Amino acid sequence: MEQNKNVNEEMEQEEMTVTLTLDDGSELECVVLTIFDAGEREYIALLPMEGDEAEEGEVYLYRYSEDSEGNPSLENIEDDEEYEIVADAFDELLDEQEYDELVGEDEE
Repeated sequence: MEQNKNVNEEMEQEEMTVTLTLDDGSELECVVLTIFDAGEREYIALLPMEGDEAEEGEVYLYRYSEDSEGNPSLENIEDDEEYEIVADAFDELLDEQEYDELVGEDEE
């Protein structure tokens, strides 16, 4: 998997993107939705910007880490149990954001 830019540089911008190289060799541009903790590790949620996956709103979840120089690395989540934990944590995060948005709208 390749990163199209340094993630640290991108964090200063509003929308971070990552280019994934898929198993068939094709590339898929994705927007970084969030980096979050689940269990003892960090994970990243990516939303494809084009293609069937984008139209369906499919979100990709990967293990996220950085080396000692701050270079990002994404790993597939191979274990079903780990994936369930990560998916549940991401769903909870979405629920919290939706709640925060609703509460924020009520205060205006």
